[in-house]
Amino acid sequence: MTAELVAVILTRDEARHIEACIASLVDWVDAVVVWDSGSQDETCALARRAGALVVQRPFDNYAAQRQAALDTIAARWILFVDADERATPELAREVRAQVRAGRADGYWIPRRNFIVGREMRAGGFYPDYQLRLLKRGAARYVAEREVHEVVELLGTEGYLRSPLIHHNYQDWGQFHRKQRFYARYEARILAARGIRPRPHNFILQPLREFRRRFLSLGGWRDGRHGLRLALLLAWYYGFLPYWILLRGLEQTGQGGRPGST
Repeated sequence: MTAELVAVILTRDEARHIEACIASLVDWVDAVVVWDSGSQDETCALARRAGALVVQRPFDNYAAQRQAALDTIAARWILFVDADERATPELAREVRAQVRAGRADGYWIPRRNFIVGREMRAGGFYPDYQLRLLKRGAARYVAEREVHEVVELLGTEGYLRSPLIHHNYQDWGQFHRKQRFYARYEARILAARGIRPRPHNFILQPLREFRRRFLSLGGWRDGRHGLRLALLLAWYYGFLPYWILLRGLEQTGQGGRPGST
């Protein structure tokens, strides 16, 4: 029998979050599926005790994990939720209403982001829409986007008003680890596009990213916290990918061949 609405949570070592995440979903969806990629902690046991089904699939990348869930789970609608996110009762009512109405084939959900205990209201962290509520058969994940996944929607899209609560980055150590990972990924994208770093990239790209975060997206409204994040993201998204790319080219003997940006 095909369920109407199933929530899917991708996990790997999420024991800290998984019970609270499931608790925010289990009473209003038809099933919660924890799509695990080899957790070494108590994630799977805690998920089962909290009322979720657990599926284990070796990790290749995030887009492939989500696509595998779309291809496998027998449901008309799939709601993707990260382990560090929480659904509110308001979001539950809105999702159920839209699923019943069926006016669109996919819905963008806003997020309220809490970074190191502080809610961010600007700088690109709100409303931070994510395309997470998908009608099966009308959506697919772009295989080439392994991180920060992109959904191709075959039908119409809609926007919800009620947000997910995102407890993003519990401490600065976690923040820096994640950003270093993202910087390496961005460097691989630049390399795949045939881009070669030029001297001006190391100045102009960080300045552009800082201006975008702090001025264009209003990060100044979050005070010193907004300033700190704008500076850090200028480093991680503006400078570090080009530095990693340059070092990689030097190690392979391809340095010194400038290209376009």
